[in-house]
Order: sequence, then structure tokens, then C-alpha cells
Amino acid sequence: MRRRFGRDIVERWYKNPIITLDNVPFPCNTVFNAGATKFGDEYILLMRVEDLAGRSVLALARSDDGYHFAVDPEPAMVPANEEPFRSYERRGIEDPRITKIDDTYYIMYTAYSRFGARLALAKTTDFKTFERIALISEPENKDGCLFPRKIKGRYARLDRPFGGGTGNIWISYSDDLINWGNSEVVMTTRPGYWDADRIGASPPPIETEHGWLEIYHGVKNTSAGPLYRMGAVLLDLDNPAKVICRSSVPILTPREYYERVGDVGNVVFSCGAVLEDDGRLKIYYGAADTCICLGFAHIDELIERCKYGDDGEEED
Repeated sequence: MRRRFGRDIVERWYKNPIITLDNVPFPCNTVFNAGATKFGDEYILLMRVEDLAGRSVLALARSDDGYHFAVDPEPAMVPANEEPFRSYERRGIEDPRITKIDDTYYIMYTAYSRFGARLALAKTTDFKTFERIALISEPENKDGCLFPRKIKGRYARLDRPFGGGTGNIWISYSDDLINWGNSEVVMTTRPGYWDADRIGASPPPIETEHGWLEIYHGVKNTSAGPLYRMGAVLLDLDNPAKVICRSSVPILTPREYYERVGDVGNVVFSCGAVLEDDGRLKIYYGAADTCICLGFAHIDELIERCKYGDDGEEED
């Protein structure tokens, strides 16, 4: 039986926000978005934090239950001092996404400089030491995330190059995680919809029997400024450039005060989610570029939202 949804399919944790700048033990201006993963029995958030100089660094937060987090006393990664990364990270490192492949956790993040935004890749096996691998795109590109396994023998990533006056979601492939190509567009903005002006991948894709489930963010420009919401899409398992179905309505919209008021108002933006054994997805999202929050949704409900609009009609 199809469930009748409320305003948002994603249920907010009643104690949101879970992390603010007051929880960060080193000086900072604000807390943005966080990549998320499980490391053994520990929940890990790798957060974008803006330091007092206005540059973004990455900080680690750890939890035994996925709700209550303690932030490490020092940043885990700061803008690089050595080339070739130094020149392209001088204005900060941003919005990490974490993907586990075999025993390695790969971190795709945005390197930001006066030359614009480009994707970079790092890795860790212990969340104590981090090794940069390569700068893996030209500008202007961001919102990159790795698929958790190879597809037809190659690594795959979603990203958001900016071209034609807007940002759409693309896919690219690699044999070595350094050199990327065979790029093609996956999905585009939809005039008149909630994702009319810009879209981008959010957490790394989740493999299901129905396809790759990707939570993405969509932007609609309004008279009060941009409005960031989240949606969901199913991609074909063998050819992720093929969209099976896509939510016609958002799964999460800024409604609460902490989502509407902050450094950048009216923003919900996720970089990480953790799928529990019972099919419940913990979605960690940044709110108003000021704090990190937690939401829940069952993966079957997200898939159903891809297939159906609010009127119950299946999408073409």
C-alpha cells in the first residue's frame, strides 16, 4: 500500500541541529555540510567548517550512535601547503563526500581558489591520516561523489560542471581514479519545477535492487534569493547515465527556523548519508550554511517518491 506523505518525506530529528559552531573546539565562523560514513561501529562526519580567515577546512566528528557527536580538537584537513594542490586550495577545501571501496575510504572534495572550483580526491584507511591523490577536474566543477563499486570495470563519479549558464549532473569514468573521461550528462534542471535553476549530486549513490538511488539538491531562484531543496532519483545499475525515475517533488524543503535563517538562508544541503541494516537512511545535511542536522527516511519510501508524484500518478 502506498503511504500518504506529509509535507516532507524526510523526518527531522527532534533535537536538530546536531552540530553548531559552539560544538567545534577550535575557532571558526560557521559549520556547513558533512560527508558521512560508518567506520567499524563508529559514525564519522567529515565537516566543512569555515575558519576565522574565511577559508573552509575539514573537521572530523565522531559518534557511537549517529546522533550525538564529538568534534576532534583540530581540523582533519586544511588547505595544502605543497603543490600541485596549494595553488588550487588557497581559498579553502569544501563539501566532502566519503565513499568506501574495499578497505579504503575515498574523499571527493572541492578545491577552491581564485581560479574557481575544481574536484580533488583524497583517501584514508583510519580517519587519522589523509593522503591527497590528485586534482581530478578542471574548473568550474563541484558536487562530485564516487560510486561505491566499479561499473563495467571502471570507477564512476557524479559531478556538476557548470556550463551553458547552469549546472547539471554528469557522470564520468576512470581506470585509475586520476584520469577521468567518457563524460555524459545524466540529468538536467527542469524549468518551472523546484529544481529549475541548478542541480547537483549530494551523498554518494546507494545501490538497491531497483537501481542506484541518488539524493540530489535542486535550486530555484526566487525574489528572495535561491532556495535549496533535496530530491531523489533512480539511475540504472548498469548504465547510471540512464534515469529510471525522478522525484517530481522535493523530499526535504527548508521549513524550520534553523534551515531558513543563517549565513545563507533557505538551504538544506546534504553531503552524506548512512544506510542502516533495517533500511532506514540517516541523512546528514547542512542547514542555512550554519549548522548540521539529521533527517530520516526509509529507502523504500525514497524509491517510491522517485516513482510517484503527490497525485499518485507514475512519472514518465
